[in-house]
Amino acid sequence: MTSFALAESSIQLVPDGTLLIHVALILVMVYVLNRTLFKPINKILDEREKRTRGQLGAASDILQRVEEGLSKYERSLFEARTAGYKLLEQERAIAVRERQERLAAEREEIANLVTVEKQIIKSQAEEAMDSIETNARLMAAEIGTAILRREVAEERSEVR
Repeated sequence: MTSFALAESSIQLVPDGTLLIHVALILVMVYVLNRTLFKPINKILDEREKRTRGQLGAASDILQRVEEGLSKYERSLFEARTAGYKLLEQERAIAVRERQERLAAEREEIANLVTVEKQIIKSQAEEAMDSIETNARLMAAEIGTAILRREVAEERSEVR
């Protein structure tokens, strides 16, 4: 076997008429595969992608609505708290004002009572002084009569 015999059994690189048949077969196979396999698979994949995008879009819409609702809820909660704090502050201010008014009224009443009591004490002191003075004169007269053994005349003298 010579090298020529090996060359005969090897692949021939010279194009012939079978090349056109092979190209035609490949084109027919591509067309048939395209119609029967690739187009239906691509159609299914496109529909799946559309559904996924649609569901993602719907999910993002839902998420956006939820965020808006949460924002609205937080805003209304903040406003309610603010209104509550304002109401508490108003009630506290009213209570403080009422307390101050009651304290002022009580202080005024106490001052009036103190003034009245001072006047009563002053009048009682004057009465006591008059009583003491009268008793002192009577006792002086009795002592004078007892010591002198005669009637002593009472003199009125104001000591004040």
